[in-house]
Amino acid sequence: MEQMNLRNYAYIGDAVWELLIREKTVFMTNNSEKLHKITTEKVKASYQAELLHNIEGNLTEEEKELAKRARNLPIPVARRSNQTEYRQATAFEALIGFWYLENKQRLDEILEKIRMNNEF
Repeated sequence: MEQMNLRNYAYIGDAVWELLIREKTVFMTNNSEKLHKITTEKVKASYQAELLHNIEGNLTEEEKELAKRARNLPIPVARRSNQTEYRQATAFEALIGFWYLENKQRLDEILEKIRMNNEF
């Protein structure tokens, strides 16, 4: 299943997720401060951790394994204040990156599930 280093999947997943959020929020307001606030609420670690929890029941065994391994990656010193949240967010980003690079149809399926719950 894994084609790339998990950190690299998380790295691209972070960028993809932020772009998806920006694509949505850019139509919500012309006020740059409000736009920044809306966007940062959806890209912060706590929100991504919550989303991972909400989609876990929809993951395949392979996807669960990828998320588990991404959660167990060593974390930067600066992020150690809330390790659990950061690890969950990293797992979420790794999944987004994996789907984006390896299976865009699956990414669309998961994003639709998130949209249906009004989380995105």
